[in-house]
Amino acid sequence: MIYILDTADLRAIRHCNEFYPLGGVTTNPSIIAKEKRDFWPLLTEIRSIIGPDKMLHVQTVATKAEDMVAEAKLLAERLGGEFYVKIPIGEEGLRATMMLKKEGIGVTMTAIFTPAQALMAAMAGASFVAPYLNRLDNILGDGCAVVAEIVSQLEKHKSDCKVLAASFKTAEQAHKCASYGCHSVTVTEGVLKALISHPMTDAAIAGFERDWIGLYGDKTISDF
Repeated sequence: MIYILDTADLRAIRHCNEFYPLGGVTTNPSIIAKEKRDFWPLLTEIRSIIGPDKMLHVQTVATKAEDMVAEAKLLAERLGGEFYVKIPIGEEGLRATMMLKKEGIGVTMTAIFTPAQALMAAMAGASFVAPYLNRLDNILGDGCAVVAEIVSQLEKHKSDCKVLAASFKTAEQAHKCASYGCHSVTVTEGVLKALISHPMTDAAIAGFERDWIGLYGDKTISDF
């Protein structure tokens, strides 16, 4: 399982990159705009924080395949490292994906809501497909079931494409996807923290500290 942070908040990226087994960062035009920063300096700093070996996913804003390809090449050249261009599913997106496959630039096909869309993206050469889980749940769908079906069909067709599930509101959603064999999830800082949180864990840690202090005071192991 690869855990990825879905934000362009530099503070959150620095923190999570230090304390969690982070596989990289995903962004989209809405996430970028939220930071109200100049485009290239923001992305360059994200790359600097996570380094060249972790994934950075950045979305194009062009609507025609040729323009998507041009933007993808520019992003890959300027950001370097383990880079994936995000492209929404659609005819132009599929055409751009096939073109970028030949160029050796990885594509994350996004705005996926059905297994049929995911399979088509995989056949076009996408490296990742990103189903929007919580948005499906919000319209009385079953996002986790959709993710499970996508994982299953990619395995059946022996595709190298991986599932990068997105749009989470709860840690339970993210972990359920992991239990279904999802290859990766991209989550907010809050969801990432919730994945390791439990009140009984907090109680156990407090007990360890209380018992130690009761006998040894403020000494640490290095003091003995």
